[in-house]
Amino acid sequence: MDAPERIIELRQLIDEHNVLYYVHDSPEISDARYDDLMRELESLEGEHPSLVTQDSPTQRVGSAPQSELSSVDHRLPMLSLANAKDEDELRAFDERVRKALGSDAPLEYVAEPKLDGLAVELVYEQGRLVLGSTRGDGVTGEDITANLRTLRAIPLVLTGQDVPSLLEVRGEVFMHKDDFAAMNRARLEAGETPFANPRNSAAGSLRQLDTTITASRPLRIFCYGLGSVDGPGKNKLHSQIGLLEALPQWGLPVNANYRRCLGMDEVVAMYRETERARDTFPYDIDGLVVKINSFALQQQLGERSRSPRWAIAGKFKAEQVTTVIEDIEASVGRTGAVTPVAHLRPVEVGGVIVSRATLHNQDEIDRKDIRVGDTVWVQRAGDVIPEVVRVVTSKRPPSAKPYRLPDKCPACGHKVYRPEDEAVARCVNAACPAQVQGRVEHFVSKGAMDIDGLGRRIVEELLATGRLKTAADIYSLTYDDLATLEIERTVRSKEEGEVKKQVPLGDKVATKLLAAIDASRQTTFARLVYGLGIRNVGEHTAKVLSRALDGNMGRLLSATREQLQAIDEVGPIVADAIVRFGADEANIKLIAELLAAGVVWKREAADAGAQALAGLTFVFTGSLETMTRAEAQSMVERLGARAASSVSKKTAYLVAGPGAGSKRAKAESLGVKVISEAEFRDLVENWK
Repeated sequence: MDAPERIIELRQLIDEHNVLYYVHDSPEISDARYDDLMRELESLEGEHPSLVTQDSPTQRVGSAPQSELSSVDHRLPMLSLANAKDEDELRAFDERVRKALGSDAPLEYVAEPKLDGLAVELVYEQGRLVLGSTRGDGVTGEDITANLRTLRAIPLVLTGQDVPSLLEVRGEVFMHKDDFAAMNRARLEAGETPFANPRNSAAGSLRQLDTTITASRPLRIFCYGLGSVDGPGKNKLHSQIGLLEALPQWGLPVNANYRRCLGMDEVVAMYRETERARDTFPYDIDGLVVKINSFALQQQLGERSRSPRWAIAGKFKAEQVTTVIEDIEASVGRTGAVTPVAHLRPVEVGGVIVSRATLHNQDEIDRKDIRVGDTVWVQRAGDVIPEVVRVVTSKRPPSAKPYRLPDKCPACGHKVYRPEDEAVARCVNAACPAQVQGRVEHFVSKGAMDIDGLGRRIVEELLATGRLKTAADIYSLTYDDLATLEIERTVRSKEEGEVKKQVPLGDKVATKLLAAIDASRQTTFARLVYGLGIRNVGEHTAKVLSRALDGNMGRLLSATREQLQAIDEVGPIVADAIVRFGADEANIKLIAELLAAGVVWKREAADAGAQALAGLTFVFTGSLETMTRAEAQSMVERLGARAASSVSKKTAYLVAGPGAGSKRAKAESLGVKVISEAEFRDLVENWK
């Protein structure tokens, strides 16, 4: 056999064994034999470089280190899931879904373990992997194609019959517990710091700029969801079960522990069974994902702004352990909230070493009767934020005394104020240094101005040395300000071992930070509004305001409560917060300084027909044949209208495709005009 034929044969063999190992969990050769095949292929391709192709197994690693991870927009949003904390909330979800569908009969669900990993999207065109990205904020993620290519579990070329011409598949990247433990043992032997837990390790591995680092990590993937799809094979994908059966045929691994459940009783039974067995899984799981099986019913139910109505994550009870509260201190956040924080005797909770936990507020401390010296049960709330659950009073020492939050701010000494109708006490001094630091850290965060590298320690030192007083001062920082700035770092040397020293940032970090600061001047209205830290205005609400106000800062700051509440999704609490923000001279001054520093954003011009559609609401139901529902919703939003998910008296048009059900009946009962997809397209063309 000549070299070209052997190269082709070796590539096919290696790809087949990857599928057997990762997709079917039935390897047919040893790791040593697999390595022999790979070495033979590398040798032949080395002798015949003209025969090397991008999709060869040898090309999974080897790209030059990247300078940064670029952004990528998802064709369809990667929504997060709403959570159910127990069986009652799972049953409440079932009731909501059946009511929305007008069904008294049990619904067909698909349930599968919820992995504690990192969500990604893989894009295949003509069967070849062309793009891989993180979920990001659901709309925009980071391009990690080069890193994902290093995972042997991800096919570079899809196999089997009826491979779609376009396939966007969503999945979770994770690590097996044993692989994670072995990796940490190797790091300890090499004198390196071990990783905290598999999830953080997986996430960090995928965001490496050097793909050889990613390739060295024991990463795996299970695929479970669908984005856009077109071409052959699309007709197979009518349900979640159909998707989970089709993906392995194309070489993509799925979690075999899924189950078709008829009705919520069967779902709850699996929820209980899986929670009891969670420690027996080779990987970390933190719940059960439950989805309506039928894609047609999923479309009919639609989505909220952040999560689908047709799926939910049944979360397991958080792991709890006991430890001792060694001290309690008051911490001040960026909004002035004074929060009691418990300093704990370090303890491992869910694979993470915990030494601090929130006590929420004084009412919670009083209700649980928490004192310094108490032995307490601690859990990671939602498996994320540590909190004290209850006190073991039988172990309370005689010296333990009740704790009271201070009357004065621990950061600035200003009086702490607690409104009668609120549980949270606040420092009302706008110049409080703790609040300034929190506001600056929020301003530079990823969802806001996204100034990569300007982390907590650097911000803290810039404030301490007087180089920063407000977020606007970021844009006045010079090379010398940053290069000479000293922060505490752990330095390793043969003589002293690991020691903490004050070390200058230096040329490389300073240059990179200045570039990131300069790039952030070109932003969006939504990012800036979110970055300003207006209470109760999150990323989504900032985008709502951007669309409603055409990216006009003057309109935002001068709007009345009534004008703001007239905007869909803006309620009285948000409206009050915006009005209070706009009435503060310090906030007006901050915005003026940001504009003077060159912060700008593009105001997206509305289409010519936008005013004709202003105030109209569209709802889509059934299957659309010439566009996705997301594309249709985006189309009307660009023309100034609103796309809603449920029919009401305010609905102007219901666009009904095949399979339209209860929404159509409701629209007809309310006198809402029902039009077809073709009629909708004609109307849109007339309005453009």
